[in-house]
Amino acid sequence: MKSRDTLVRLKRFQAEEKRRRVMQLNTMIAEFTRMSSELEREIATEEQRANINDPSHFAYPTYARAARARRDNILASLSELRGQIEEAEAQFKEASEELAKVQNQEARDRGAERMVDIVAERRQAEAHAFRRGA
Repeated sequence: MKSRDTLVRLKRFQAEEKRRRVMQLNTMIAEFTRMSSELEREIATEEQRANINDPSHFAYPTYARAARARRDNILASLSELRGQIEEAEAQFKEASEELAKVQNQEARDRGAERMVDIVAERRQAEAHAFRRGA
């Protein structure tokens, strides 16, 4: 039974690690989305201040150009993270299913062990009663 307990702990640990990874990716996506929105507002503010909306214009604000580049990098990272989270969620689901299977098997094994113990106790009681009666 120790090997089964060890297996349950291992599967629980793996499922927990997958859950943490999903949470971490969700946090990163939320943070990147917030940063992207903030940069978008800063770009719009800078363009309004300079009264130039065309990034190819020679007098386009340097800060707006840098903010656009940073926003574009963040959006590319967001796209990559969204792909990673789909994979991480699938891995978490798989690890959770494996954990459930192992836990169910452990419960069945414990039930079977308990039945063996009950039968052994009954046999001992019957043998003891037989010896008393003889």
